[in-house]
Amino acid sequence: MKKQIIFLSVTFLVFGYSPVFANNSDKAQCPQKRTTPAAPAKYLELKNPLEVTAKRLKKGELLYLKKAQPIQCVHCHGARGDGTGELGLQANPPARNFTCTATMKNVSDGQMFWAIKNGIEGTAMPAYSDFADWQIWVLIHYVRQFGK
Repeated sequence: MKKQIIFLSVTFLVFGYSPVFANNSDKAQCPQKRTTPAAPAKYLELKNPLEVTAKRLKKGELLYLKKAQPIQCVHCHGARGDGTGELGLQANPPARNFTCTATMKNVSDGQMFWAIKNGIEGTAMPAYSDFADWQIWVLIHYVRQFGK
């Protein structure tokens, strides 16, 4: 995780945080070819236990845009959730495009929970192990609304 934080910090220093730097002309791939490892079996069948409510979506939005640490989701996944954040298109592999229903229909709630909690080795996706479970679940609700 320290390597990911250092990588992201250096990227910010080198490229700066600027909407001008974001390559908005590039479109995220849809569908995306992904090689993300499957979560352990105990996660794969998990369903989001929280009902979708306006209040929970607002909390998810706050995490996505401003509160998540070590880095907010928006920087890679973009304000529209399409993977075109200022760091998302430069990442290898590029950030997940949450607007792509062809890709997201195959990603279970449990897979997302595991990826957020633990990060994804071999990608720029850091672990958010300090999040309480309810924070991950409201974030998943928020992310899922991009595909609607």
